[in-house]
Amino acid sequence: MQIGPYTLANRLMVAPMAGVTDRPFRQLCRRLGAGHAVSEMVTSRPDLLRSLKTSRRANHDGEPGPIAVQIAGTDAQMMADAAAYNVDRGAQIIDINMGCPAKKVCNKWAGSALMQNEALALSIVDAVVRVCAPRNVPVTLKMRTGWCQSHRNAARIAVDAERAGVQMLVIHGRTREQGYRGEAEHDTVTAVKAMVRIPVVANGDITTPLQAREVLRITGADAVMIGRAAQGRPWIFREIAHFLDSGTELAPPLVVEVQRLLLDHLVDHYALYGEHIGVLSARKHIGWYVRHLPGGEAFRDSMNGIASADAQLAAVSHYFDSLGTRMDRLPLMTTEVGAAASMPFMETA
Repeated sequence: MQIGPYTLANRLMVAPMAGVTDRPFRQLCRRLGAGHAVSEMVTSRPDLLRSLKTSRRANHDGEPGPIAVQIAGTDAQMMADAAAYNVDRGAQIIDINMGCPAKKVCNKWAGSALMQNEALALSIVDAVVRVCAPRNVPVTLKMRTGWCQSHRNAARIAVDAERAGVQMLVIHGRTREQGYRGEAEHDTVTAVKAMVRIPVVANGDITTPLQAREVLRITGADAVMIGRAAQGRPWIFREIAHFLDSGTELAPPLVVEVQRLLLDHLVDHYALYGEHIGVLSARKHIGWYVRHLPGGEAFRDSMNGIASADAQLAAVSHYFDSLGTRMDRLPLMTTEVGAAASMPFMETA
């Protein structure tokens, strides 16, 4: 799998998810088998580029390359300036967000709202490519199938984006109108793959190794991107990699391994956000880790009463110690396509 000058370790990618795919989460997913990870969406607004929130989202300290930063906005020059700003600070790949369905983003005509205005979308692509190409920084694009069922234009935008210089396309198999409802369709990926020569990545409702293999087989896609299914289950990447290589399912992780992974994740999370914000924002991650485990719902609820990092770490250790007396391994996941839509999340596309 190649993006410009960069050869990826495999064809498994972590989707950019606002409030989720920060540096600790990306590094954990890479450690557990993901070949590529894209940052959380960062704004192109110049007045916010140096804000604490944006600086945390753009923090790549110690992260293995290539460093991919996703930018969002509606003004071509502003997006080009944001691309240059992030490249100057270490970004090796710039990803354009044309897939976020969130109302607060689409109401400003950013994210998937850009698919309603193809001229504007292409002007943004042109501007970002122009500033990145002389620096040998590839530009990638993540989008949906279209704005709504009657306005599905991903294939047309894909062709224009390739012509403008985009070097990889990611397609989430839903329209903006769908949000995360229903099941993702990958026929659009198949159609786009037949029309362009650059790598095409399938995204949406890929929650098991078997689904990943089937999507790759049916669409001819070059890679798959995993979002919500990796929340609380970052080892899904090694499970998929093992299945693609061997055709056999990898045993679920040991309880003691998950305990260690979560504790390491939390320590890294606190280091990025500080104790107060770190403890609060870690609650969702803990909830995702334990949602399918015995007593997980009650334990997740108990997190709301914990205000210190030491207490949160101790509670997690105690829960998994207790769980380990009842089982050696986590239960085998059998989530079907579409089931992930009921999971709590904040995803950009």
